[in-house]
Amino acid sequence: MSQSCTSENTATMYPKRYACPINGKTYSGVSSTTILHHVNEPWQWAGKQQGYYFCTDPDCNVVYYGQDGSLILKSELRTTVGVKEKSDESLVCYCFGVTKSKANNEKVKNFVIIRTKEKACACSTHNPSGKCCLKDFPK
Repeated sequence: MSQSCTSENTATMYPKRYACPINGKTYSGVSSTTILHHVNEPWQWAGKQQGYYFCTDPDCNVVYYGQDGSLILKSELRTTVGVKEKSDESLVCYCFGVTKSKANNEKVKNFVIIRTKEKACACSTHNPSGKCCLKDFPK
């Protein structure tokens, strides 16, 4: 399945993957623009010129972290991060409000696929990962 929505890439001078300072696992980069759309008070967040990364480990309270070791925790976001939650009502698709329980429905999945191909999504800002949600749908 083609993923036609795109997200702003982090600067090429930063590693694409970087280790979480808490759990030591490596995760993909995320843009500071994405982070700004999810922190509680974006006007208070002082992002720096560095790589930022998105921790997907549900057992880790860190959501975003910088190369300098800075952390943004789940409690510091206005968005509930679906990959960090066990509830069937947590979101898989932030653009269209699709929960884990609805993601198993072929009609719903096809709707999201079609809208994504039409570029009628805003994954780079709506999804906390800054990436397309289609990879998070059940196979």
